Amino acid sequence: MSTTSSKVPMGQKIAFGVGMLANQMFPASLGIFMVVLVQNLGFPGWMWGIVYFIPRVLDAVTDPIMGFISDNTKSRWGRRRQYVFLGAILMGITFSVMWQLYGDNSVNYNFTYFLFGSFAFYIGLTIFSVPYVAMGYEMSEDFHERTQIMAIAQWIGQWAWVIAPWFWVIMYEPSWFPSPEAATRELSIWVGVIFALCAMVPAIFIPSKSTKNENFSPLTFNAIGDSISQIIRGFKEAFSSTPFRKLCISTFFIFNAFNTVAGFVFFIVVWHLFNGDAGAAGYWTPLFGSIGALVTTFIVIPVVARMSRKIGKKNAFMVSQGIALVGYLSLWFLFVPGKPWMFIFSLPLHSFGIGSLFVLMMSMTADVIDLDELNYGKRREGVFGAIYWYMVKFGFAIAGGLSGLILTIVGFDGNAAVQPEGAVDGLRIFFSGLPMLGTMAAMYLMHDYDVDEKRANEIREELKKRAEAKKNLENPYSQNENSAVLAKVHNATSPKTDIDFSNKSNTEIKQLFSKTLDSGIHGLCFSPYLEGQNVGDQLSENQIRRRMDLVSKHVKWVRSFSCTDGNEYIPKAAHEKGLKTMVGAWIGVDKAKNEQEIKNLISLAQQGFVDIAVVGNEVLLRNELTEQEIIDYIKEVKESLPNTPVSYVDTYFQHQKHPLLVDACDIILANCYPFWEGKSIEEASSHLQQMYMSTKGIANGKKIIITETGWPNQGDKVQDAEPSEENAMKYFINANNWSQQEKVDMFYFSSFDESWKIHHEGDVGQRWGIWDKNENLKYI
Repeated sequence: MSTTSSKVPMGQKIAFGVGMLANQMFPASLGIFMVVLVQNLGFPGWMWGIVYFIPRVLDAVTDPIMGFISDNTKSRWGRRRQYVFLGAILMGITFSVMWQLYGDNSVNYNFTYFLFGSFAFYIGLTIFSVPYVAMGYEMSEDFHERTQIMAIAQWIGQWAWVIAPWFWVIMYEPSWFPSPEAATRELSIWVGVIFALCAMVPAIFIPSKSTKNENFSPLTFNAIGDSISQIIRGFKEAFSSTPFRKLCISTFFIFNAFNTVAGFVFFIVVWHLFNGDAGAAGYWTPLFGSIGALVTTFIVIPVVARMSRKIGKKNAFMVSQGIALVGYLSLWFLFVPGKPWMFIFSLPLHSFGIGSLFVLMMSMTADVIDLDELNYGKRREGVFGAIYWYMVKFGFAIAGGLSGLILTIVGFDGNAAVQPEGAVDGLRIFFSGLPMLGTMAAMYLMHDYDVDEKRANEIREELKKRAEAKKNLENPYSQNENSAVLAKVHNATSPKTDIDFSNKSNTEIKQLFSKTLDSGIHGLCFSPYLEGQNVGDQLSENQIRRRMDLVSKHVKWVRSFSCTDGNEYIPKAAHEKGLKTMVGAWIGVDKAKNEQEIKNLISLAQQGFVDIAVVGNEVLLRNELTEQEIIDYIKEVKESLPNTPVSYVDTYFQHQKHPLLVDACDIILANCYPFWEGKSIEEASSHLQQMYMSTKGIANGKKIIITETGWPNQGDKVQDAEPSEENAMKYFINANNWSQQEKVDMFYFSSFDESWKIHHEGDVGQRWGIWDKNENLKYI
C-alpha cells in the first residue's frame, strides 16, 4: 500500500487529474462521434444499441480480471504505473483506428468494423483505467484529503466535457470538412494522440513503492486459472459490504439514467428547437454540453467539496441530487422553440447530478476500501475500483441499449426529413423523466449510508494499530506478556518423545509422517470450506460428508467451529462415522447471530451429536465480547445441557488473564501455537510443552485439551518460525508423539487448506492443512 496520511503534493494531484482528463475525454468524444453513426452513416436504432452495449459488456468482464492482476503485481514500479502507461498507448491507437469509417462502405461493413474496433479500444481502456482509478484510492488515507484529490481530478476531467461538445460544430461545418464522417476520422487521431499522452502523466509523475517482496497472490499461468474464482470471491466479499453496495447501485441508477438520454440532446435541440435544421442549430447543441461542464467545473465541484467538508459526504450527495431533480424537471419547460437560450437557466441545477456524483462516490469508495481491509485484512483498490467502474460501465452499456430502444419506441428516425408525430415529445419526456427516476432511486438507497467521518477515522485508527503490529512482527500469539506467562514454568528441554531428524532424509520424514497419520491421532480441526467459499457461505451436506470420509480413517474426534450455514452437518456426519465431536458455536459482536449459533448448538447436543459443547473461539483475543458476556453464554448452554461438558476456547495466555472464565468452564480448552510465537522448529516441541504446563498451573485440576496447534508448509516466516513442508511434517510427528506419550488430548490444526484465510493472515494462513484445498493428502 502506497498511501500516506499527510497532504498529497499539489503536483501529484494535478498529475492524477490530467489522467482523469484522458479518462473522461475518450468516452466524451465517443458519445459525440456516435451521433454520426445514426445521423450520417445510416445505423438503425438496433445497431446503435449493439455497438453501445456489447463492447461495454466485454469491458465490464475484463475490468475485474485487470483489477486482480493490478492488485497482485510484484514489480519495482509498484502495482499500477506500468499498466497505466501501456494502457494509455493502446487506448490512443485503437481509438484512432476504430473511427476510420467511410460512407462509401456498406452499413453492415461499417457496423462490423466499428464493433470489433470497439472491442480493441475497450481492452486498452481497461488496462489503463482500472489501475489508474486504484492509484487515486491509494494516494491518501485522510478522510477529507481524499475528497480534495477527487475534486481536483474531476475539475480537470470536466474540461473534456467542455471541449468535446464543440466537435459537433466542427463535424457539421462544411467549410472545415467535406462530411461529418471525414471529420470524425481526423478528429479521432488528434484525440487519440493528445489524450494518450495525458493518460501517461500519472504513470510518470505519481510515485509508488516497489512491491517485489509483497505477499500477493501469484500471477503465474497456473494461478490465472484460480484467479477467476478469487475474482468472484473478491467481488462477493466486496459487494457483501452494504455501504459499498449502496455506492455502486446508486451510481448505476444515476449514471445509467443520465447517459441513456444524454445522446438525445442533439436530436432535441435540432428537431424541437430548430425543426430539424442542424445548420440552424449551430452552436446551441455544443453550448448545452459546454456550459453544463463549465458550471460543473467552476461551481458544482468547488461547492460540493465544501459541502462535503461542512456537512459530510452523504449529506452533500443528498443535497446535490435534490438540486439536480429540480434541474431535470425544469428542462421540460425551458426547451422553448424560438427561445433556445432559455435552457441555459436549467444548467446550473442540472449539472449538480453527474457533477457531484464521482467527486463524492469515489471519495466514499476509498473509505469503504478501508472498511474492507478491516474485515478481510487485504488492500484491494483494484478489485473495488473494477467493481465500482463495472457498475458505471455496465450502466453505460445498458444506457446505450436503452437509447436505441427508446429511439425505436418513440419512432425517431435520424434520416427522416420530418419526424413522426409525438416522436420528439417522446424523447423530451424520457430526457427529463428518466434521470429523475434514477436520482430518486439512488437517494432512497443512500439515505441510511453510515460510513461517516467518525466511522472512517475509527477504521483508520484500527488499521494503523494493525499495521504497527505487523511492522513489529507481532501477532496475537507473540505478545511480550506471553513470555511472563511461560517464565513461571521451568524451562523445558525437548521432550524425550521428539525424534532426531538430523540424519533423516526427506523421504524418511515423509514415511514417519504417514506412519503417524495412519496410526491415528486424537483429533482434527475440521475445515469445511471449498476453494472459492468463505465464512458465511452456505455449505452443502455433500461436501461435509465427502471430507468427513477422508479424515475419519485417521482420527477419533473432530472439532467444528460453527453451528450455522451448513456447519451443523459436521457433527452429524462425524457421528455417522463413529467419531466423537467437539462442537463450537461461533460468537462475536453480532448478538442475533450469537443467539442462532447457541440455539443450534443446544439442538445438536439434545439430538446426541455433541460430546463437548464449545461456546466461542478466541473471542477475548479478538476483543469482541467481555469476559462476563462469554460466561453468560456458557451458563445459558449449561442450563440446557446438564449432561454435556461445556467450555470456551482461547489462547493459553488468555486463560491466565481470566480466572472467572476458567471457573465457568467444565474443561480447559487452549490453543497453543509455537509457530505464531516465533519459535524455531527445534524449539517447537518444548515450547508446546511449556504452553501446556502453564495452562495446567491455572486449571484448578480440570482436564486440559489442546484445541489447536499446527505448522504451515508455506508463507511468511514469523521470527524464527519458518514455514516449509519439512518443518510441517516434523512438527506434526513430534507434537502427536508427545501428546500420545503424555496422554494429552490434542486437536491438530487443520484438516484441509483454507484459501479464504489469505485475507486475514496472508499466504501462510491458507497453508495449515494435512490435505490441500483440492482434498489431496500432502507430504506423500
